[in-house]
Amino acid sequence: MNTPAHLLLGWAAFGRRGAPRHEWAALAGALAPDLSLYLLAGGSIFVLGIPPSVVFRDLYYSDLWQGIFAVDNSFVVWGLLLLVAVWRQARWGVAFAGAGLLHLALDFPLHHDDGRAHFWPLSDWIFASPVSYWDRAHHAAIVGPIEAMLCLLCAILLWRVGPSVWRKLGIAALMVMEGVAVMPGFFIDI
Repeated sequence: MNTPAHLLLGWAAFGRRGAPRHEWAALAGALAPDLSLYLLAGGSIFVLGIPPSVVFRDLYYSDLWQGIFAVDNSFVVWGLLLLVAVWRQARWGVAFAGAGLLHLALDFPLHHDDGRAHFWPLSDWIFASPVSYWDRAHHAAIVGPIEAMLCLLCAILLWRVGPSVWRKLGIAALMVMEGVAVMPGFFIDI
């Protein structure tokens, strides 16, 4: 899924009304599994001047990058974080880890040839789903509208819960980003 979708779904599922700390924790947890990709790709493209084609065709699949992705996309790691949060009775920790696990659960079936080692450190196995959220050759034209509808439902729920102008601006910004991400022509065939 696209990152804005993860943020909206994680926020709606684990953000707690009237508890900004839990909402921020849910947003952080929903973002965390993608954060290393943004840092690595952004640093490579904008700081080191490496062409995006090299970043996403070569570096993305390198052992170093895949090793980093294995850690922050591991059901094992996120499951342990959730267990610790429950044990410590840290509701914000449950929101963080729950949103991270939701992110992984949604990504797992939606990556064809760009998946992650979701069971690290127990296994380096990577599931190659027949479905992709971004690749038209693997049903992205079907997944995209479904993703957009889920995001719209979450945005409506979130919008109705809180009166804050900042909250509504955040929801609107995420919906715009999601709309751009799933619009026809955005998906590419690599």
